[in-house]
Amino acid sequence: METRARQKKTPGRQDKIEVDKEMGETEPTASRHANAEGEIGLEKILEELREFRKENNEKLADIKEDLNNTNKRIEEAENRITEAEEQIQQTGEALVELLKLQTQLESKLTDQEGRSRRDNIYGVPEGSENGSSTITFIEKLLKDGLDLDPSTELQIQRAHRALAPKPTDSARPRSIVVKFLSFKTKEDILGQVWRKGGLKWNNSRITCDHDYPPEVLKKRKEYAQVNTALKEKKIRFQTPYPAKLRVFYEGETMLYNSAEEATKDMKARGLQVDVIRPQQTLLERLQHRTWTTKRGRGTPGETTSAPEYVERLKSFRRK
Repeated sequence: METRARQKKTPGRQDKIEVDKEMGETEPTASRHANAEGEIGLEKILEELREFRKENNEKLADIKEDLNNTNKRIEEAENRITEAEEQIQQTGEALVELLKLQTQLESKLTDQEGRSRRDNIYGVPEGSENGSSTITFIEKLLKDGLDLDPSTELQIQRAHRALAPKPTDSARPRSIVVKFLSFKTKEDILGQVWRKGGLKWNNSRITCDHDYPPEVLKKRKEYAQVNTALKEKKIRFQTPYPAKLRVFYEGETMLYNSAEEATKDMKARGLQVDVIRPQQTLLERLQHRTWTTKRGRGTPGETTSAPEYVERLKSFRRK
């Protein structure tokens, strides 16, 4: 019985040993397969990483090249902008000088036109000539009004009503334009009329004045508020040619060159006037917008030879 039992157990142990051997032989084979597959996976990953890095390097090289080209274009654009700004600045400065010259020439032309213009006689009722020559009527009007010798030669070259439609009876009569042959005679007649405070003709007050150019009339109209305030205060004043104002204050005489200058001083003196702010001319607007050269750092009052705005523009360039 025991021998038989041992014999039964022996084959089982051998089977187990054989199975163990078979299992022992199976585990090393699986490990080898797993290691082989792992090595293949790592090589594939490394190969893909190499390709990825290569592609990135190529793309980075392209990006770098694009950046270099962009920087070149930006630098070229900056140079062109600098040149354009310098040219615009030079053009603005040249335009300012031309406008200054134009202003001077216009002033001279207006002065010459004003001196060569005729005189205006205001307040003569329409139809006072009674069909006679206007020159004959004006000579009689001036000689009688100024108590001149009838033999005095006034040397009137031309005289006529202002070239405008004939007004109604209730409207203000047209002025009479008179051209004297002699400038001295013209000034003498005007001076006497002004000193006398005007003339009388058929209960009408007659005044005389220069025939001013439109530019002068426009500037003189700016003193309208000032003249009204001075008349209310009974302050004597004059309006010298072309558009100035001379005011005779108590113990002091002031000469103003513009309505703004006059109103500022009058307001400071306590007169009820508003300061007149004239509109900026094109020259003044350009001078405000145009860059100016600053004072140099060396000698006081010395201007720099090279405009500082060029250096200022260069400081904004990309580095």
